[in-house]
Amino acid sequence: MSENTFFSFRDRQLTLVRHPAKHQHVSLQAWDSADELIIDHVADQCDGQVGRCIIFNDDFGTLGCWYAEQKPTWVSDSWIAHRSLADNLLTNTQGVVQDSEGKVYSPVRALDSLAPLPSPVDTVLIKIPRTLALLEHQLIALQGVITPNTRVVAGAKVKTITRAVLNLFEKYIGPTTTSLAKKKSRLIFATASADKLASPSPSPFPTHWQVQLAGGKTVDISNHANVFSRQSLDIGARFMLEHMSVSGHERIIDLGCGNGVLGLNALAIAPDAQVTFVDESFMALASARDNVAHNFPDKLDQCEFVPSNCLDALLHQENGPYNKVFCNPPFHQQNAITDHIAWQMFNDSKQCLARGGSLVVVGNRHLDYHVKLKRIFGGVNQLASHQKFVILHSAKR
Repeated sequence: MSENTFFSFRDRQLTLVRHPAKHQHVSLQAWDSADELIIDHVADQCDGQVGRCIIFNDDFGTLGCWYAEQKPTWVSDSWIAHRSLADNLLTNTQGVVQDSEGKVYSPVRALDSLAPLPSPVDTVLIKIPRTLALLEHQLIALQGVITPNTRVVAGAKVKTITRAVLNLFEKYIGPTTTSLAKKKSRLIFATASADKLASPSPSPFPTHWQVQLAGGKTVDISNHANVFSRQSLDIGARFMLEHMSVSGHERIIDLGCGNGVLGLNALAIAPDAQVTFVDESFMALASARDNVAHNFPDKLDQCEFVPSNCLDALLHQENGPYNKVFCNPPFHQQNAITDHIAWQMFNDSKQCLARGGSLVVVGNRHLDYHVKLKRIFGGVNQLASHQKFVILHSAKR
């Protein structure tokens, strides 16, 4: 273990990794100063006791492990966060139980962000997520389970706690204050107002818009709160739609599927194709499933929806290799900019593809994906380009 996996704080030490540990960069760690501020506050103000507690957006399970003995409910939309929690609990505690889907069941009860929340609640601990819509979704859900006596404490880097973030707490919870900054982080304290809890706000999610697929078919796209490019089709995906080729009964992977628009386009091009939608976001997979069910209801049995870190979940399947992988890779993990996700996506794709199968990638020109693809596959072709994006193709030899 490297030094950045040992979390020593307040006379305790935990070993914490960012899943998958083998890809953790030496400069990155599983906790930040906002975790420390939250732990300090609970220790100083509540004797370290959280009672009946819900923890949100604990990216790598630091808070879940710290409070595991108090059996909190732990909520995250990220499959990688769920895997990190499981990894770290197994390292630091005893008697970890996981359910049939791989989520931790005990000592922490791990839920995805669409699951109902438990009630009543004494303490809510929130790490502010990158996506404000996800925070809004969570605060609306909390209106139904908290009371005016519930402690609501959130933490994040100072630059993340914007006026827009504070406005969401004030809109959905009640009067909101912040702590002084320390180690470039600060806390948010919100006091639930009885009038807001008495009249819970209707949720604006999921959002909906339309897009035209191959062959001129117009589909309705449903997007849960944490889906990338939730309000409209992003430029990269739109460019990819124009240059996709699918035929016959090919087995397709929509990797990092988001709302599933690339997989939907594959079904519009080749109605007999089998499509596997893969994402690390549960909300993305729920959106993709909803969109297939609404727009191609007779194709639902040709589709799979798989939570996974890149293609980990498919690498050892026994049902044979795939013909094509379509991918618009992310270049960040939570708040850290990194290229290790693209590297893993490309390497995993090569392993999952049949000989002669293809990986098709769309990305910003400046990301230089062609260098990675040439190194991994031995060759790369440019299918299309414009001033901002490029579409690249590599075949497994």
